[in-house]
Amino acid sequence: MVGLIGFAALAWRPAIPEVATPLPSSFSPDVVARGAMLASIGYCSTCHSVEGGQPYGGGYAMRSPFGTLYSTNISPDRETGIGAWSKEAFRRAMHEGVARDGSHLFPGFPYDHFTKISDDDVDAIYAFMMTRPAVHAPAHPNELLFPLGIRALQAGWKLLFFRSGRFEPSADHDAQWNRGAYIAEALSHCSACHTPRNPLGAERGGASRYTGASVDGWFAPPLTAANPSPVPWTSDELHAYLFQGLSRFHGTPSGPMSPAAHGLVALSAADRDALVRYVASLSGGDARPQAVATATSEALRIDATSTGRQLDPDGRLYVAACASCHYNGSAGINPNRPDLALNSAAHLADPANLICVILFGIDATEGAPGLVMPAFGTGFSDAEVARIAAYLRRTRTNEPPWPHLEKTVGEIRAQGKGVG
Repeated sequence: MVGLIGFAALAWRPAIPEVATPLPSSFSPDVVARGAMLASIGYCSTCHSVEGGQPYGGGYAMRSPFGTLYSTNISPDRETGIGAWSKEAFRRAMHEGVARDGSHLFPGFPYDHFTKISDDDVDAIYAFMMTRPAVHAPAHPNELLFPLGIRALQAGWKLLFFRSGRFEPSADHDAQWNRGAYIAEALSHCSACHTPRNPLGAERGGASRYTGASVDGWFAPPLTAANPSPVPWTSDELHAYLFQGLSRFHGTPSGPMSPAAHGLVALSAADRDALVRYVASLSGGDARPQAVATATSEALRIDATSTGRQLDPDGRLYVAACASCHYNGSAGINPNRPDLALNSAAHLADPANLICVILFGIDATEGAPGLVMPAFGTGFSDAEVARIAAYLRRTRTNEPPWPHLEKTVGEIRAQGKGVG
């Protein structure tokens, strides 16, 4: 009884009284504009909207080992959204993971990152949200394993894994690096996707940070020196990939990374430089030009040879379906024809990204403007997709074969694209 009473005291949070919904005219246009930028780089609409639905109306499904969470309505609707929330209630949700009524939010909402956002930036996001059209959309019930759906139990999770507090600049780095760290760690919560999680769903720390993780059926690759891409990432390629949607060595953002890249275009030029500076530092800084040149030459050499393709059934399938777009040869690397010997999807230990792109393609709205890759899932069987993936792994990398490929293809096909 003493333990139960103690836990109840730990879990209890008071409700914050309702307020009248603020008038849009009560907010400064400059603050609203800054809030729009912050909401964009925090991917608010990505997680709080569904395809075909109203922006910020919630209902986005987030699958996890514990069941499925559904995002909530964060439009200023008083009944089903946050229209009755005060600025203080919004701050508490962002910084403490507690709703206006005192209930604990599930960590599918990344308050462990948003707690680092400054009060002024949270207030700007609040101003932006309160000037959006109200959407009447009741919450979709979560589908979590019992008793994990009991919100009070999140107090125990927080006790183990959550520490509230604003971002603290590192004295070991300059202002630009710290600005990039603030964007990545607080606003854009990059490690939420690129860091593996422990059995209780918390991000692993220490040497595991940014070493890659499965997300929505895709794999967010390592941002550290463990990234297997044959061509090391440089600041120029990070700029091209994140803000132009196309890198000549690393392809185009797809899957869960696509909306992230679209959100980041709202950053100013100075903030783009700061974010790239921080991300590049995770892998030790810019790569040496010689390393880039060596990897590129080897990829072109592989492309230029056709030896054995006519005798390899998997090679013939690849040539028929893929080579017309993914061939560069001696002409150099064309960014509109991503070279698969350079792309990390063929080199990762997890084949999910390569399989997803083959099955579901890349829409014109996902990556670089106007760049499209057709979906082969309707025309190819699981076995044929597996054969293409195995062929690329065998001929474009020095990595060991992926096991159980046909089974993996079937599982990914059944799960669906997972985003969009």
